[in-house]
Amino acid sequence: MRELTENEFHRYARHLILDEVGEAGQEKLLEARVVLLGAGGLGAPVSLYLAAAGVGTLVLVDDDVVDLTNLQRQIVHATDAVGRPKVDSAAETLARVNPGVVVERREQRLTRENAAEMLAGASVVVDGSDNFETRFALNDACRAAGVPLVSGALSRFEGQLTTILPGADQPCYRCLFPDIPDPALTPRCEEAGILGAVAGVIGTLQGVEVLKVILGLGEPMAGRLMLYDALAGAMDEIRYGVRPGCTGPHT
Repeated sequence: MRELTENEFHRYARHLILDEVGEAGQEKLLEARVVLLGAGGLGAPVSLYLAAAGVGTLVLVDDDVVDLTNLQRQIVHATDAVGRPKVDSAAETLARVNPGVVVERREQRLTRENAAEMLAGASVVVDGSDNFETRFALNDACRAAGVPLVSGALSRFEGQLTTILPGADQPCYRCLFPDIPDPALTPRCEEAGILGAVAGVIGTLQGVEVLKVILGLGEPMAGRLMLYDALAGAMDEIRYGVRPGCTGPHT
């Protein structure tokens, strides 16, 4: 591991005084490579906190452009970014937050065909997508590559979060959701609406999970689905295990 510079000692001082992180932990963060699928409602807060934390390389994957309706929740983008590729807008914001972080831009959509290349060298992958087809493809690619996946989802006043760890004895996204639900039952934000700050809650919790996994701290949300209800001010948890007959890679 490389040694921290004087500037990094100052920048990450509040990490360094945590016994559970310290210099060795910060060096792990600086050497980590995190792939973020989506630079939108979830990807925005995740990317900001991971950049601030000093995660060395962030790979932004998104083929969309900034729309005025995004700005109510996608806090990595500003009004003057409307019409620009999200990866470009987000990369420029993250550079202002922490110029020491390398941001790679992938202005494309993740598919089963390009997933392996997208995830190459990743320490952790963050799922900020908005459809089950992409979530299933990402789950399968992460399982095949042996890479941890932190998954989040949003709808109206609610959010979900779980972490998928590699290993034959670890449940995957297909264990939790065996089949792609009827799209009519799982409308996207542009159809169902979303309270903007709910994206910040779930995205920030995804960032916490990523840092925990990289640092080897605490208990990741593996085998646990966290359900957040903003209107009730409540968080519930559903436990799940490896599902017999699951078609996800369990190797």
